[in-house]
Amino acid sequence: MRFLEGKTILLGVCGGIAAYKAADLCRQLVQEGAAVQVLMTAEAEEFIAPLTFSTLTGRPALKEMFNGGGSPLTHIDLANKADLFLIAPATANILAKLALGLADDLLSTTALAVTCPALVAPAMNVNMYANAAVQENLAVLRRRGWSIIEPEEGFLACGTTGKGRLAGLERIVAACRRSLAPQDYRELFVLVTAGGTREPLDPVRYIGNYSSGKMGYALAQAAWERGARVTLISASSLPPPSEVEMVRVETAEEMWNAVVKNFDKADVVLKAAAVADFRPASRSAQKIKKGDNHKLILELEPTVDILASLGRRKERQILVGFAAETEELLANARQKLEDKRLDLIVANDVTRPGAGFGSDTNICTLLFPDGRKEELPRLTKLEAAHRILDAVKTLPHFPGREREKGPEREECRNDA
Repeated sequence: MRFLEGKTILLGVCGGIAAYKAADLCRQLVQEGAAVQVLMTAEAEEFIAPLTFSTLTGRPALKEMFNGGGSPLTHIDLANKADLFLIAPATANILAKLALGLADDLLSTTALAVTCPALVAPAMNVNMYANAAVQENLAVLRRRGWSIIEPEEGFLACGTTGKGRLAGLERIVAACRRSLAPQDYRELFVLVTAGGTREPLDPVRYIGNYSSGKMGYALAQAAWERGARVTLISASSLPPPSEVEMVRVETAEEMWNAVVKNFDKADVVLKAAAVADFRPASRSAQKIKKGDNHKLILELEPTVDILASLGRRKERQILVGFAAETEELLANARQKLEDKRLDLIVANDVTRPGAGFGSDTNICTLLFPDGRKEELPRLTKLEAAHRILDAVKTLPHFPGREREKGPEREECRNDA
């Protein structure tokens, strides 16, 4: 789903060194299909030229309340047409204005007039961000329904290291999608597994598979965008997606323990991880040397079948499995669906271009217990994840059915 497609986004840009990042943010929002109108403060123009934004958006970047005798109601016109209002980067100065209700330029005046979801992404020196006045202003905005996209820790332009760097652009775009996405998973707890487990052979080697974890991460991201509380149990080294609780594991046993710990409170379980079916029967305490015969015979033992165990254990949970196959795709997936008491299975032939491990896209077939089948075209993994969540919603015992239409717009202003 492209939740920003056709939406009008007002992007406020303030005067800070992070203003240069707003150009790339603007580009990403346009690529998502949004119509972006940039509002710049006078200070922002000291860091980046309006022409940059005009070129990226196809419309002039606006700076003045009264520009060449234009309408004195420009801020009202902008506010009425906006689907989303975002300020990134937001300086300490604009935060103070917003908290006090000051309106002395186009950006702050428009901020008072918008009724759509509103987000702010602060960026400033670490000491400025930690200042009590700034924190109090942020608290005021939260109480008023603004979503705060917290800055990140790292090396800052002033030469210090700490919290104050503008949030990653993927986080900001994801927060925008969440603000406009249907919150049909709101208040649900979604448990996701991702990545390929590793079974140690000795201190330097392991038995594993080619799974990257990208599909599981996309599922976690999509569920969060639609309002869910998400825990991602990952055997992948990928960085965690936005605002998702992460549990790192390595082996099948570690994944099993983490899943069991969270299973009873879960509403929906998406088992996208590629869990090893076997592990070495014994692990060498030292590195195994090649030796003279150049042969090594391994004795393997089965790991716990996590998906089958959950299928026997589930009561109210919706359990979704994944079948990565190289032959007899539908027959093997249908058998797995039945044997493991799944509510839905996502099947893909990993030998197909665009559907294999590590790819940024996927080509899936969704199989249901009632015999239904839905074939998905080649999609990005995030798009496929949203289609899978749509399919989960069609199940008769989906716990969020009463919220399918989503909350009122004011309720979409969750902290990002």
